[in-house]
Amino acid sequence: MDNRNVQVEERHVEHKSDSSLVASTFIKYAAYIIIFFGALYFLIKYIIPMF
Repeated sequence: MDNRNVQVEERHVEHKSDSSLVASTFIKYAAYIIIFFGALYFLIKYIIPMF
């Protein structure tokens, strides 16, 4: 039976939050929310009173 000495290299990766990536993601989801509520407002204000 072979006894091998295997050295494992450990890597510690630090995840740095990129502020521009965070900002663009926030803007994207904020736009989704604004569009959603705009469509909801349109439905409540104009479509539902027709019935």
